Amino acid sequence: MADLPFHDRADFDNADRGFVAKLSPALVKGADGKVVWDNDVYAFLDGDCPQDAHPSLWRQAQLCAKQGLFEVTEGVYQVRGLDLSNMTIVEGETGVVVIDPLISTECAAAALRLYRDHRGDRPVTGLIYTHSHVDHFGGARGVTDGEGIPILAPAGFMEHAVSENVYAGTAMNRRALYMYGQLLPRTAEGQLGCGLGMGTSAGTVTLIPPTVDVTHTGQEETIDGIRIVFQLTPGTEAPAEMNFLFPDRRALCMAENATHNLHNLLTLRGAEVRDARVWARYLDEAITLFTDKADVAFASHHWPTWGRDDIVAFLSQQRDLYAYLHDQTVRLMNHGLTGVEIAETMRMPPALEQAWHTHGYYGSVSHNVKAIYQRYLGWFDGNPAHLWEHPPVPQARRYVECLGGAAAVVAHARRYVRKGDLRFAATLLNHAVFADEDNTEARELLAEVYTRLGHGAENATWRNFYLAGAAELADGPSAGTADTTSPDMLSALSAEQIFGSLAIRVNGPKAWNERFTIDWHLTDLDEHHRTTMSNGALTHRRTSPGESADLTLRLTRQRLLDLIVGDGSGGLDGVDHDGDATVLRRLGAVLEESTPDFAIVTP
Repeated sequence: MADLPFHDRADFDNADRGFVAKLSPALVKGADGKVVWDNDVYAFLDGDCPQDAHPSLWRQAQLCAKQGLFEVTEGVYQVRGLDLSNMTIVEGETGVVVIDPLISTECAAAALRLYRDHRGDRPVTGLIYTHSHVDHFGGARGVTDGEGIPILAPAGFMEHAVSENVYAGTAMNRRALYMYGQLLPRTAEGQLGCGLGMGTSAGTVTLIPPTVDVTHTGQEETIDGIRIVFQLTPGTEAPAEMNFLFPDRRALCMAENATHNLHNLLTLRGAEVRDARVWARYLDEAITLFTDKADVAFASHHWPTWGRDDIVAFLSQQRDLYAYLHDQTVRLMNHGLTGVEIAETMRMPPALEQAWHTHGYYGSVSHNVKAIYQRYLGWFDGNPAHLWEHPPVPQARRYVECLGGAAAVVAHARRYVRKGDLRFAATLLNHAVFADEDNTEARELLAEVYTRLGHGAENATWRNFYLAGAAELADGPSAGTADTTSPDMLSALSAEQIFGSLAIRVNGPKAWNERFTIDWHLTDLDEHHRTTMSNGALTHRRTSPGESADLTLRLTRQRLLDLIVGDGSGGLDGVDHDGDATVLRRLGAVLEESTPDFAIVTP
């Protein structure tokens, strides 16, 4: 820690540069009076770093907590600190173009009001989504209804914007509670943000479909007199993402491809593994395409970088960061090291270690290395002993038995705690808890160990995971997940995604003996789909009109959504159909809902 350049205040200067005004109080409420966002709870960060926080993470939290309206360059403004992400506003000839309208409509509306209070009541004449994550489109209806204005997004945006929330949404949201520390207190001992920002808002999520797709690098568009040149960057921080230059403002938007931290190659909440090699190549391409034409680079998180030399240095170090992680992981992988072993041996170049923006506040070297290994080789490390291990509970009981019982395990763990080996103490105590979840002594000591590991973490998401685990050991699971099934999200599902979301709700063993086919004629789309139940699997394909089925339904896509959001018990009232109407009830009988509050740190 002593080697880190804490004397360097350039980031603080840049985070304050262009400040216009704060939202005061920094409190956003919904129509029902519920608090959607409160940035004032982080006022404690004005103090010195306590023993309960990593000094580097405390510094990052202080920077991320800066809130208000900021001028980036003439005609370009950002609102920061009113959600996880930034909302950028570019002034055009008759109004403003909004980039990335936050997560919630309430926060987006508050951000736009703050801008208008100081720059005038300009209409929204365009909307840009930099990529397909919810913190960059969810607040869209807080700034516009979308009527009559261009809405730009990278090719593939709609598919990826909704797909995350269709299949693994429940599991991701449960783990997101840990990752973002959503249920933790905002105190010096608790949640200090998430490295990328302070947290996620809890308001209304919406989605207005784009009207203009960006399909290739070099594509130019003009919105309200504002010229924009795009760089398509699929497979980087998001499956659909893009950077772009405002040549007349000499301002470069780097979306979420270059922020002031090491990003995730695999988020702790879960996602597809991102490609570090491609990420580095697109950053290098951005340097070539844009840096001679830009005086400032800004992103959808954190604060801008001004001056060509500093922009080039920033983007070059970000490029080298992802390239080094990729290449060195693959090199060591080809020497026979496993992901866990590589993560322990990986050391970053000194020049990158000295750069604050390469530190793992959100992603980490450790879990990014494991993600690269997973991308190439998967979960199995090649050791046959790991091919067919017992699941957590029976494995834990065997470990506890071998170690002489629960009391002996806890005693061993206390010895490792005293030695400062909190990592192995956590391993032992985790076995003790999974062997007997009612072992109060083991639970309390494990919570203490998790708390200490959290307080020592430089990575905000690791801190949140450890502290959330400690809280859950004490208080039990909580289903505080966000609602990712808003009407806009559901209406954005393709027919294939609708039937896919139905298939993953089938309780396979209950459906083993069911055999039936249902044809769905979506009249408004003039599409014909067939679902087949066989051997506990509900499969789907496009079909032709007139094929024989057990039940044929003729309905609109919206009526289909209404029908399958429940269990089918609502029947076929108002739906034109032929065949055996009981088939729909048989389908409903084998469907089940997911469990949003499943246990994580206990069996």
